[in-house]
Amino acid sequence: MPDRPPFPGRPAQPPGPTYLQYSPDGQRLIVAGVGNFARSFRTGDNGEPDLLPETHEETYAVASGNDYVILGCEDGTVCEYAVPSGDLRQILVRFTLPIRDIALSPDEKWIAVSSDELPIKLINRDDIEEIFVLSEHPKPIKHLTYDPSGRYLAASCTNGVIYIYSTTTPHPSLFRTIDGVINRLETAETTTSRCVWHPDGRAFACATPTRDIQVISVEDGAHQRVFSGAHNGDITSLAWSPNGALLASSSADDQLVIWETKAQTILKRFNYEKIINLAWQSTGENIFNWTTSQGELFIIPEFLKDEAHVRLLKGPKVRAPFFHDPLDANGRKPLVNGQAKRAGTPDSLDDLVGPEDEYDWIEDDDGAGYINENGKRTNGHLGQVNGHAMKRNKQELWQPHIHEPFQPGATPWRGNRKYLCLNLIGFVWTVDQDTHNTVTVEFYDREMYRDFHFTDPFLYDKACLNENGTLFSCPAKDSQPAMIFYRPHETWTTRSDSRISLPDGEEATCIALSSRYIVAVTNKHYVRVWTLFGTPVRLWRMKSSPSVTCAAWGDFVMTVGNGPVGADGCTQLMYSIDDVRRDENCQNEDVLALGTLPPESSTEEEVSLKALFWSDVGDPCVYDSNGVLLTLLHWRTPGQAKWVPLLDTRLLDRLKNGKKEETYWPVAVAAEKFHCIILKGGDKSPYFPRPLLTEFDFQIPVSRPVEKEGDDDEEETSAEAVVRLEESFVRSSTLLGLVDDLVQGLGDRAGHAQKTEVVKREIEVDKILLQLLAVECREGEERGMKALEIVGLLRDRSGKMLEAAAKVAGRWNRTVLEDKIRDYAERRLMGMDEDS
Repeated sequence: MPDRPPFPGRPAQPPGPTYLQYSPDGQRLIVAGVGNFARSFRTGDNGEPDLLPETHEETYAVASGNDYVILGCEDGTVCEYAVPSGDLRQILVRFTLPIRDIALSPDEKWIAVSSDELPIKLINRDDIEEIFVLSEHPKPIKHLTYDPSGRYLAASCTNGVIYIYSTTTPHPSLFRTIDGVINRLETAETTTSRCVWHPDGRAFACATPTRDIQVISVEDGAHQRVFSGAHNGDITSLAWSPNGALLASSSADDQLVIWETKAQTILKRFNYEKIINLAWQSTGENIFNWTTSQGELFIIPEFLKDEAHVRLLKGPKVRAPFFHDPLDANGRKPLVNGQAKRAGTPDSLDDLVGPEDEYDWIEDDDGAGYINENGKRTNGHLGQVNGHAMKRNKQELWQPHIHEPFQPGATPWRGNRKYLCLNLIGFVWTVDQDTHNTVTVEFYDREMYRDFHFTDPFLYDKACLNENGTLFSCPAKDSQPAMIFYRPHETWTTRSDSRISLPDGEEATCIALSSRYIVAVTNKHYVRVWTLFGTPVRLWRMKSSPSVTCAAWGDFVMTVGNGPVGADGCTQLMYSIDDVRRDENCQNEDVLALGTLPPESSTEEEVSLKALFWSDVGDPCVYDSNGVLLTLLHWRTPGQAKWVPLLDTRLLDRLKNGKKEETYWPVAVAAEKFHCIILKGGDKSPYFPRPLLTEFDFQIPVSRPVEKEGDDDEEETSAEAVVRLEESFVRSSTLLGLVDDLVQGLGDRAGHAQKTEVVKREIEVDKILLQLLAVECREGEERGMKALEIVGLLRDRSGKMLEAAAKVAGRWNRTVLEDKIRDYAERRLMGMDEDS
């Protein structure tokens, strides 16, 4: 038998779907339904409600302001009425099919409307001629909800997909889609698929086909905590309390459940029949309301009886239930992968020079009022304080913005999942099971390697993967010290893995794995190096701290730390490269050259380091938040290293003219290509299922590309050829320099194949120069000086390339240029060129 509510239902509408919504100030509760009228119930007043007569029949959606209500009806009209008089103010929009939902933006300027037609319309209440049409979804929309800030509009589609539209741009656009959460429902069904936003605006809850309630974070679309196990019937309505501490849900099996948000536990369960819509009083009063399919409204004052539950309802705001809340990470956002915004500058003199206690040495010996009766200096001359604390310690006045440590190849938590490592060998990912984690290692080449999966009680939070094995690290937990765990892919002994325990109070901030060594940079700024099976080899303290990240390849270890503070208030990144086997320093505390924000950027964030890795041939590479890939040239020679850009992803052809809006997650540099994962829909990191890898050829930003006119299939112009060949020359010269550095670094240990590779690349560079020479000769005699300059760049010392250059000039009848090339060839062969 159903329970009897503590207060009887109040007839509000004829039997049928009945909808309710509070006004923002919580003073009125609007109820509408199948009748051609609506009612306005005054909070705390048991008298007759105000009647809004002569509304359109069969209302399917309600949105309320403090002195007006907007109703969407079966006849396709959306009308605004005055409250409490019920006078028609305006018809906002008209559809040909029934309205299904309306949503009022938090600033009450825009009304979003969906119907049995396909598009969503956003209408300006102040100017109904201003309308935006959203039609990225393929089927009609059942529910619409704005987030509390008004930045996002969530649309629950009848195809079972949630479409999140961003309203921050001049024209609202699709921000992301979320599939596999809500059920496929027809627009007229009473079962809900509505996205109900948590009051903190970072997540929303929605009912799933399994009759659970799933929380989804909007920024990354990740599945967060789940409210499960309470309903055996389809869920009909959801409602957060105003502070987000409680969640109410109702279902078709006549269950009303009140949940506690933090623990996702059931506080109260009621058996009330035929509930179809729920609402908490909007300002936090202990009043709960629902409507039924019989047209009744239940208003329950003092709904929560338990004092602890009332304290939850009226207590401080509670954050949305995340698995790993980013706000818990030191209470601020890290600088890496998007930096925290700068704080305001302190304005008052006390802010700038410190607390007044430091001025108690001042004596008012002439009675001029330097100090007050307490022996303190007065501050009457300072004027009013505008929001800044008056008394702070000197160390709190200003602090530089530092780059937080990060693990290369790892993603942040999204819901209960994260990638610990992503590279060309495979990927390592972990799932938070509350009491433990489960770790999976998968490989691209499953003929050579075997996937494995294990239960992780140690809660590994970092991993590295290469051809030889997998490396994990975990922080200290309870009485267990921080550990590093290495598991090889192949073994010929009984026990194959190795575990390394770090000293008490020390944890790895980042780890690296090469073919010979394990490397860990710790929170005490030590760089610890072991052999693969745990024999300690080297130990030193980083000169730049706090540490940021590290990477290893063969005998080499590259570490990055925070260095001196720059003029922008951010620390410069400093890197060092050490040869572990020889115990030599290749580069010592050099600047890692990050770029600056582009002029058109509207963000206040600074450029940050997103990835650090070694290429497949052993050259350091970095990728920054500007989307620029750089490699380090001449890094084996102390003091000679320089960062050279290999690719600026912002200049890719696929992004020209706003064709696509996407960013790239760096994975590796191999086979002279940049391997990455394309991120769309506002994503900041890859998510599950595992996305495909994409590769881009290097394209050094040498000059501005020539804009093509007409058909792309037209023959290449000379200007286009010059730009293409100049970029090819710089890129080939850079790659030649990397190979030549390797051969020079190996010295007598360099093999024949490596030396031959240098010669082959030199010939390739010279061939490009000959092609560039041909283009200049084709353009006319007036380009002769540049053509001769190009000849001087030829590397060949045998004279064959110079002879070929002379023939190119002769082919185009550039006789003067041909003579000068031959003269230059003679001087070079005699050792009398410009270098002499």
